[in-house]
Amino acid sequence: MTNYRELLRLRSLGFNHSQIAASAEVSRPTVIAILQKAQEQELTWQSASDLSDRELANLLFPQSEGKPTYKMPDYSYVHPEIAKSGVTLQLLWFEYCDRCRESNEIPYQLTQFKKYYRDFVVKSKATMHINRKPGEIMEVDWAGQTAKIVDTDTGEIIDAYVFVSALPYSGYAYVEAFLRQDQEAWIAAHVNAYRYFGGVTRILVPDNLKTGVIKNSRTETIINKTYQEMAEHYGTAIIPARVRTPKDKATVEGSVGIISTWILAAIRNQRFLSLRELNAVIKERLHAFNHKPFQKKDGSRATDFAEEKAFLLPLPKSAFELATWKIATVQYNYHISVDGQNYSVPHEYIKQKVDVRMTRNTVEVFFENNRICSHARLTGRPGQYSTSEAHMPPNHQQYIQWNGERFRAWAAKIGTNTTAAVEAILSGYKVEQQGYKACMAILKLSDQYTPERLEAACTKALSYTPRPSYKSIQAILKSGQDKITETSAAPVSTSEFGFTRGSDYYGRGNK
Repeated sequence: MTNYRELLRLRSLGFNHSQIAASAEVSRPTVIAILQKAQEQELTWQSASDLSDRELANLLFPQSEGKPTYKMPDYSYVHPEIAKSGVTLQLLWFEYCDRCRESNEIPYQLTQFKKYYRDFVVKSKATMHINRKPGEIMEVDWAGQTAKIVDTDTGEIIDAYVFVSALPYSGYAYVEAFLRQDQEAWIAAHVNAYRYFGGVTRILVPDNLKTGVIKNSRTETIINKTYQEMAEHYGTAIIPARVRTPKDKATVEGSVGIISTWILAAIRNQRFLSLRELNAVIKERLHAFNHKPFQKKDGSRATDFAEEKAFLLPLPKSAFELATWKIATVQYNYHISVDGQNYSVPHEYIKQKVDVRMTRNTVEVFFENNRICSHARLTGRPGQYSTSEAHMPPNHQQYIQWNGERFRAWAAKIGTNTTAAVEAILSGYKVEQQGYKACMAILKLSDQYTPERLEAACTKALSYTPRPSYKSIQAILKSGQDKITETSAAPVSTSEFGFTRGSDYYGRGNK
């Protein structure tokens, strides 16, 4: 029992709180609390000298008389609550304290609250669900043992890699074989696992494979970009297992061993001619594995999963679609070239490097992690263009608003030869749109000169070539050749050969 009288005596001598605590061998907060109580009761060392130790204690702390009665928590309520996602013993203790205050009862401290919970679990033989909450974690890994497939063409034995995922709460598992351990197989395995479970856990615990985790150290964790996208799509968080710490994935490590025996070892003598045939047998064995009765308790993994499924997050409306990332440079024609196809980008990003995310159906372009445009993915012959009018500079947009019929109608208002010149230009390209710029330039000459002169220039140009160009028509107008008319016939040559000079050339006929 604390010697309250000694604390008051030391205080009267002018010692500070720390000195009093050291001398009386009590904590400093205790010293402060007792001296504060004494000050409230206006007690000093002199006034306390006439009181007995019990009277002094009752005067300072009236509630200390008799043993206080604490409110015992209702652990039959606490135990099922602790199994819920996000619920901790500390949270339940706070709620317990609030209820005690409302009913003017004294609550136990947190340490006692936890102790009595452990005692309750031992006495009732209940299972503690502190680290394994329903619907919280899915653990994933590749099994160390492989299955075998026979190539029907060569007879070669091909390894099939086995993906295993498990839910720690129920032990419910999903297994699938793949021909590779690349990122495409890794993502597809997760998508199929979520579909099999019919929901998503809040946390995903993988091993440190490069297809999922780029770096995992004490100070930094870097997740593969595509893997992170998949996690965001399903609303889960990736928390990789610590390096060389298999206990972080104890459930899946255990499931890998059990499944290797229950499924892979059981089918080791069977011959499979395709991956589909192998996975069909794995599916049958997996169903038996999940429904196999437990040895030490009632039920099976399937019955426990029936309870856990209600705690899973719902699946998104569409499954995650695998994407690949590439880097491209925006060319001067405001397009990027990816896999032999061309996609437009806002012209402001010309000569900038952009990140390109490609799925089976979509191409998305990002600049500094901001999406700037997207296109439907082009398939078929290479060299195709997907161009958005909004990406063009203003001086290019004016041409896209025109079509061949509009140019022909405009030319017809000027004259037949102008129409013929425009038609020759439009038909001279493999793609009609490539001639729009030249047609626009020719027809604009009627504003600089006159429609009549443009018609005359086209007439003269067509007399030279059946496919006149803009430059040839412009040269005729600049030089004024469209104004020249033939009023006299050409002189008759005196020679049989046009290049022979006659006597008139030398002036002999005038002598």
